[in-house]
Amino acid sequence: MLQTINKTLGKIMPLLTPASVVCGVLLSEQLHGFAAFVPWIFAFMTFAGSLSANFQSLKAAVVHPLPMLLALFVLHLFMPVLAWGTGHIVFNGDSLTITGLILGVVIPTGITSMIWAAMYKGNIGLTLSVILIDTILSPFVVPFSLSILAGAQVEMDIAGMMKGLFGMVVIPSLLGMLVNQFAAPDRTARLSANCAPFSKMGLAVVVAINSSVVAPYLRTVDLRFVTIAVTVFLVAFTGYMTAWLLGRMLKRPHEEIVSLIFTGGMRNISAGAVLATSFFSAQVAVPVVIGMLFQQILAALFGHLLAKSELKRACQLENKTSLPS
Repeated sequence: MLQTINKTLGKIMPLLTPASVVCGVLLSEQLHGFAAFVPWIFAFMTFAGSLSANFQSLKAAVVHPLPMLLALFVLHLFMPVLAWGTGHIVFNGDSLTITGLILGVVIPTGITSMIWAAMYKGNIGLTLSVILIDTILSPFVVPFSLSILAGAQVEMDIAGMMKGLFGMVVIPSLLGMLVNQFAAPDRTARLSANCAPFSKMGLAVVVAINSSVVAPYLRTVDLRFVTIAVTVFLVAFTGYMTAWLLGRMLKRPHEEIVSLIFTGGMRNISAGAVLATSFFSAQVAVPVVIGMLFQQILAALFGHLLAKSELKRACQLENKTSLPS
């Protein structure tokens, strides 16, 4: 039954995530109070995704660092510069909106990239490595990037942020890897399969709760809001596509390309929303909040494109092997 539910959730994921956003906005008063549960749900999702990895896979990603360096290049060089340039072209003179665009891309990679990478058979060791390293670097990279590109000095509770990210990512990841390393393979596979549908449901719950928290910023839809939304969407889309093209250009294996797409395209947008609303004005927060609307939709879109691409590649390979010699 759990496997049937898991397959069904996988098929409807492109609809499930935007529906969760809508539910979060419409039921903001009811869901807002559950925000404290988000880190615990994230921790479970990370643990479930990490069951596929062991310390050998993590070591392999570190020993062969090229794909990890590609992901970090997209995350912290290409995308911040793109957001800075796009912001100055589209919102020339509006420093607050430009700062919001930059903040939306300098925050660390999304924890949920683990879920999407696992769903589309990505390299879990690589995905986990990028998440862990980016998480550790984030308290230093985020304020530095903002000060360079936006001229904003951001005061953050570094210890608190690190504690939260370690609780949501590092500790559950290590626990999942320990289970994989020391438990019997059949037990690990069974546990991973049983956790998978709950992980997908957890993703929908997290999207809904986070959307409810930022719902007040989404009530006024005017020309400026639409312009910001289109810009945020195109910048985020470019992140996913750039990671994909880099992987293809450098002829990386399919599972590495999957991981690059989701780690390079996704962001820990809930952490970004907290930073935006805590340290900046509402005008800065708007691009970050709007990014929350598109992130899962774009992940579902690129997951669909990946599935089609892989099916096409498999058909071409089958046709080649079936040709007479």
